[in-house]
Amino acid sequence: MAPVTAVSARLPVFPWDRLEPHKATATAHPGGIVDLSVGTPVDPVPEVIQRALAESSDTPGYPTVWGTPRLRDALVDWGTRRLGAPDLDHARVLPLVGSKEFVAWLPTQLGLGPGDRVAHPRLAYPTYEVGARLAGAEPVVYDDPTELDPTHLRLLWLNSPSNPTGQVLGAERLRAAVEWARRHGVLVVSDECYLELGWEAEPVSVLHPEVSGGSSEGLLAVHSLSKRSNLAGYRAAFVLGDAAVLAELLRVRKHGGMMVPAPVQAATVAALGDDAHVARQRERYARRRTALRAALEGAGFRVEHSEASLYLWATRDEPCWETVAALAGRGVLVAPGDFYGPAGERFVRVALTAPDERVEQAVHRLEG
Repeated sequence: MAPVTAVSARLPVFPWDRLEPHKATATAHPGGIVDLSVGTPVDPVPEVIQRALAESSDTPGYPTVWGTPRLRDALVDWGTRRLGAPDLDHARVLPLVGSKEFVAWLPTQLGLGPGDRVAHPRLAYPTYEVGARLAGAEPVVYDDPTELDPTHLRLLWLNSPSNPTGQVLGAERLRAAVEWARRHGVLVVSDECYLELGWEAEPVSVLHPEVSGGSSEGLLAVHSLSKRSNLAGYRAAFVLGDAAVLAELLRVRKHGGMMVPAPVQAATVAALGDDAHVARQRERYARRRTALRAALEGAGFRVEHSEASLYLWATRDEPCWETVAALAGRGVLVAPGDFYGPAGERFVRVALTAPDERVEQAVHRLEG
């Protein structure tokens, strides 16, 4: 058991375990819990996707790690159409078994280890740090990536729209980060899983020519169908970009058997080919966002950033755990901002992922 202990010792405490007492408090509310702490979809999987999954259910053979040609065509077409990426082809796409596994294992699959450094935003999804630590590399945080010390820096994570803040980085800021990384030989990986959920700003991909200069060299963009298509349970995601990097990752992932199930590959093709369900889901989230934001502001909260994604980044200028406890007493569970780094210690993250009836309950309780 010593090796397992050695690995786990490098990792932080799983954040949501710390939230369990407050979840119990919220659950005990007479009207039941309104759980706004996790960004997990609650709305139905669109029928067009369910149908594609069912029609592909009789697939007894092993799928391929690279995906079917039909899936690769769909990834190329969507990336070209939606992201504006000018140079995509089959060599520049790779399906993933959900985006979280990719974030967690990318440094290891790239061969990073002790002595290497991995940079991520100061306020960030915890798995960026976890991925560095799993590889034995050093995680470092930044406010402005162009001010990082490039020494031994191998991987630079960008995240726009941000989880947890919903902040959107414009093309100029993204381009500056890309140009800096290319000068220093640092791979840029942009987590863009919320790109189709812009509200007060229009997110742009790192692969857009205004950012990339028309070339995917040194760039990867990670995307997921969990949020825009309600497919968290399918583990459907993909990465686009630098052909040489993806070729190496494909070789590694073949050895590891990291295969997206064949029915999920078919479902992904259907999801990427249908924009109507994305528009309908955006409308649902927009309604919930409007209602929750008004209720939070009416209850004395200030909402910062939050111009995109599935979250409201809110504060009433007190320690985040005090806010969590107070809201749990009203039966509303939110995520404390320090889950995403010490810089979030006076904020909470409020997810839009609850059914309409539960959101109405949260609004009523915030107004009460």
